Amino acid sequence: MENTAKTIIFQLKEQQYGVDIQQVRSIERLQDVTEVPNTSDFIKGIINLRGEVIPIIDLKERLNIGNQAHTIETRVLIIDIENVTAGLIVDEAKDVVDIDPSIIDPAPQMVSGIDQEYIKGVAKLEAGLLILLDFKKILDQDEMEEVKEVIED
Repeated sequence: MENTAKTIIFQLKEQQYGVDIQQVRSIERLQDVTEVPNTSDFIKGIINLRGEVIPIIDLKERLNIGNQAHTIETRVLIIDIENVTAGLIVDEAKDVVDIDPSIIDPAPQMVSGIDQEYIKGVAKLEAGLLILLDFKKILDQDEMEEVKEVIED
């Protein structure tokens, strides 16, 4: 069991996804987001989290899998990418599990309309397939610059 990876399971629409727990600083409830004009559609705005201004990204919109009304279960995964802290809106944070690397297959070309570049692999769990995302690749260089500008302005 030494090689297992702690993985946060979260939900986008009807599909469950996972991300290495090392890529997530915290999981927060969605609070009021202050919109920032002239930004990409997937950048919803900014929040003040314990004195830190954090840009908020709708992960479903970023991955082009539509959008859905927020509920009481909606959460924000606080992550750090290239020295920038950002929040990713997900429908629900479900669980933290240990995943053995032996049950992970490489990512197929496209899964549920999501580009392979964001996908680390697919874990075969008893409950079904779990798409493992890599948050470090979720934004390209131009998008990273736009997120940085949101908090610098």
